[in-house]
Amino acid sequence: MNVGDLVVRKSYGGDIAFRVEDMRSNLAVIKGTEFRLLADSPLDDLIKVPYAPLSERSQKANIRANESFSRLKRHREEQAERNQADLSGDWPLMEQPSYFEVPGKVLHLDGDLNYLKKSLSLYQQLRVPAEGHYVNESGMADALYRLLPRVRPDIVVITGHDGVLKHRPNNDLYNLNSYKNSQNFVTAIQVARQYERHYDTLTVIAGACQSHFEALLQAGANFASSPGRILIHALDPVYVAAKASFTSVRDTINMTDVLHNTISGTQGVGGVETRGSYRIGLPRLNDLSQLKVTPSVM
Repeated sequence: MNVGDLVVRKSYGGDIAFRVEDMRSNLAVIKGTEFRLLADSPLDDLIKVPYAPLSERSQKANIRANESFSRLKRHREEQAERNQADLSGDWPLMEQPSYFEVPGKVLHLDGDLNYLKKSLSLYQQLRVPAEGHYVNESGMADALYRLLPRVRPDIVVITGHDGVLKHRPNNDLYNLNSYKNSQNFVTAIQVARQYERHYDTLTVIAGACQSHFEALLQAGANFASSPGRILIHALDPVYVAAKASFTSVRDTINMTDVLHNTISGTQGVGGVETRGSYRIGLPRLNDLSQLKVTPSVM
């Protein structure tokens, strides 16, 4: 068995596919291919597979992901129609204006390069301006110190892999030391809040599978995982960011809608009331290049 191999765990019935990230003596560090889970596993519990098997759980998650992003696209179409109708009602027929859009800009830090590429592809499909950086979870705080003043985002996504330690201190789920990366996420959130303390000026979305939800919210996240300490889908943070990007600055993000329609549901992601980042402008500009950021990976 080698680093990069696809594997499943015998003890869990092969329910989730992982990729081997590192090997240490008789243990392997493995990362989920569909879920943002980081785990350690004895080598003799792993079975190498030629491709990621689609378990019933993965199939259901993929179906829900497709449904969620289809709803997002429909929402965008309906939003465009409403905007034009609202503007047209205030203008004479011959002078009806055409507007331009300024959705919220996303800075996405991800501890998994493959997930980052998938995320940026979806941002592009949804026309969400986004800049992405592949950063190990332990380096996210330092990266934000450098990136926030340059990118000046409306929305920050801080995600990667996490998990509850099997042998955690006193079996305590409220101790940050019981998690693989929650402390790193907390430190990164604190940096973001030092840069911008107002929750409606900078929306922070943080966490991964089984992350310490309460600690992430207390550190300053608007949305975080995982209230139920469950596995979250790789694209859950993207869904929440896209909703924030295209919710009007005049409105708060519909909490019931956004959390119910994430792939993992309300046990996977929670948050606090937050205003959107989307604006429209008049008149329509011939050159919008200065108002959008092309999704890019660093």
